[in-house]
Amino acid sequence: MGVPLQNCWGFIDGTARPICRPSHNQEQYFSGHKRQHCIKYQSIICPDGIIVSLLGAYVGRRHDAGIFAESQIYTQLQASASFDNDNQNVIYGDPAYPIRELLLRPYPNNGNLTPQQQQFNTSMSTVRQAVEWGFGKT
Repeated sequence: MGVPLQNCWGFIDGTARPICRPSHNQEQYFSGHKRQHCIKYQSIICPDGIIVSLLGAYVGRRHDAGIFAESQIYTQLQASASFDNDNQNVIYGDPAYPIRELLLRPYPNNGNLTPQQQQFNTSMSTVRQAVEWGFGKT
């Protein structure tokens, strides 16, 4: 798709789906970030829009990084996400996710990005947003 990360086979992200305010445990389902009661899901989507992993539902107050750790998806990736070439294949996530060998994210924008780093972030963001919209990102 014309992006600098040629060994990326999927994009990971969380999505929050609004729900009515529950009668019990309201605080668990309230997302301070979204300012609504919700349940969350974590998905890995290929660049062609195919969902290869969909995990959830998690309570709305959970952060994407916490869901990622709890889901054990990284262990599954290490065990089964191998392909027939010698290159290291990775998934790409937003800044909420930790950097790992098989999981990359944008360079942090601390005001000192090189033009190459900025171009990398912009190019990958364009593809990642297309995947988010395909999942109905809220």
